[in-house]
Amino acid sequence: MTKTTMVNTHGSDIPRQNPCAQCGAPIAQPDWIEPGEGRVSYLWTCHACNYRFEAIAIFDEPAVAYPPLAA
Repeated sequence: MTKTTMVNTHGSDIPRQNPCAQCGAPIAQPDWIEPGEGRVSYLWTCHACNYRFEAIAIFDEPAVAYPPLAA
């Protein structure tokens, strides 16, 4: 899945201005978004201190509907 596809999957649900986990500087948007069953992972890079970290949002409902696997 490409970055463009992932961004289009979430539309306006993309978190913005997340604070850096190290220095607290706001980060405009994540570098990478990866949806999964019941979760969405975000990769952030702080341009102020070059720290990279991942944040995971966990949901009661699956973030993406997956078709059943073939038997």
